[in-house]
Formats: sequence, structure tokens, C-alpha cells
Amino acid sequence: MRFTLAFAAAAVQGVLAAPRPSDPNGAFGCGAPEPDAESLAAHKLFAIQEAAVAASGNMSIMATTTIDTYFHVVAASTSLSDGYVPDSALYKQLDVLNEAYAPHGYQFNLKEITRTINRQWAVDGNGYEMTMKRALRKGSYAALNVYFLKDLGSNLGYCYFPTSGAGAGTTTRIKDGCTVLYSTVPGGSNAKFNLGHTTTHEVGHWMGLYHTFQGGCNGVGDSVSDTPAQASASSGCPIGRDSCPNQPGVDPIHNYMDYSQDSCYEEFTPGQRARMQSFWQAYRAGK
Repeated sequence: MRFTLAFAAAAVQGVLAAPRPSDPNGAFGCGAPEPDAESLAAHKLFAIQEAAVAASGNMSIMATTTIDTYFHVVAASTSLSDGYVPDSALYKQLDVLNEAYAPHGYQFNLKEITRTINRQWAVDGNGYEMTMKRALRKGSYAALNVYFLKDLGSNLGYCYFPTSGAGAGTTTRIKDGCTVLYSTVPGGSNAKFNLGHTTTHEVGHWMGLYHTFQGGCNGVGDSVSDTPAQASASSGCPIGRDSCPNQPGVDPIHNYMDYSQDSCYEEFTPGQRARMQSFWQAYRAGK
């Protein structure tokens, strides 16, 4: 097992999220990258391990994992329109995260809220990501840091996948976390994405999950067996959409890892839960 996990760690090394423009039809603008061959190999390995455990009948209920969480508000001024998210919205955001992840064994414990007024840092793409995170990031590699910024260009959020080589002080450790557009928090001004599920989606990547439409209709897709194949990202909430008619099941439009609007999101699957656990134990637990 020690060899297996070491191999998996090497398989995702260097696979980091990078911002990508949002869908012109209004789909969720997320910065997750196309995974490389090594990352796909890691998911394939975890899929084999998880299937073997399921077949053995030796599955056990895992204790709830508590994740230290830090929210960083980075605004251009103390005005709400400049990205200054109030505490009340951040506490609601925490509730949204816990409601989505608690059924799958994770609890987010908000350790601290930091607030920074800096017009340069508040706009993603200005080249200050590392400067900002060196100043603000807190906790271990098992701690979730979420940065709420005023402007992410055409993205609503992006996050970094778990990877190896994330020791204290490394660039990988410093960059780790999720960057989210401030207006997507509960009650925010982003009409289709203001229930807090942009953060839910991005934290899914932080836990190791791919988009449900990864790989399209062919191959292993997102490498999770109980998410039906999906040709492309959803937009809105297209009930009954079946973009891969020759594959079993309709598109998983209610899954947090699609691009549906917030009101359409409802679930992670048991397979995604197992995959999050695999990545957690291999990359973040105790790190």
C-alpha cells in the first residue's frame, strides 16, 4: 500500500488549476485544467482500489474529518460593491459548505476571517497571487484557504488540486486553496450563482474531484463510476439533458461538479465520496 500511495502522489504532481474563460452561454466559469496523463493515472489507480474495497464488502463508516478553514476577504475598498463581503454572508457560506459535505464525512471549522483592502490584490490576473498568498495563507496542507476577490475576470472561481511536493514553505503549499468571486456567496449579486455553490464546486477540486463532463462521452470520463458520461458542461438547469445518448444515464446536472446554476445543484455521489477520501488520505491527512 505504501508503494501504491507513493505512485499516486507522483501521478498528480504539478497538476494545478489555471483560470479558464466562462462559457458564453452563462455556464459556470471555473478554472480547473484539463488533467495530464499522470493525473488521470492517479484517478485510475484510486478507482481500482475503491472498486476492490467495495467488492470485498469490507467498507466501514469513517469518522467525520474536520477541516480547518480560513476565509480571506480581499477587497478594493470597504464598499460591498468593491468586494467587501460581510461576516453574515461568510457564515452562510460556511453553512452551505457543511450542508454539502457533511453527508460525505467532512466538516469545515472556520478558524479565522481575514480582511485586506488592496486594489491590486483584489483583481485576479494582476500578477499578485503569490504575494497575496504568502501574506495571508494559514494552516497546514490539510487546511482550506478560500480567497474571496472582487474581480476574477471571466471566472467565478478556481482551485488547486491536491498534489505531492507541498511541504511547508514550498510554492505548491503557498498557492494551495480556492479563489472565489465575492458576488457568488449566499445573497451575493451574481444572479444565477449566489447561493454559495461556486465555493462548493471549487472545494470539490481541492478535494481531488474532476468535472463530471471530464473526458466527454468516451473513455473513463471523470473516472468515477456512478457519474454518467457527459459530453459537455451544462448551463442553467436542463432537466433530462442526455448529451451522451449511447451511454447509460442522463447528464448529472444536479451534481456539484457540473456547471449548472446554483439552484440546480444537489449532490455528490457515493463514488465521489470515495474518491475524496482516497485523495484526502493520500495527500492531505496529516500534511
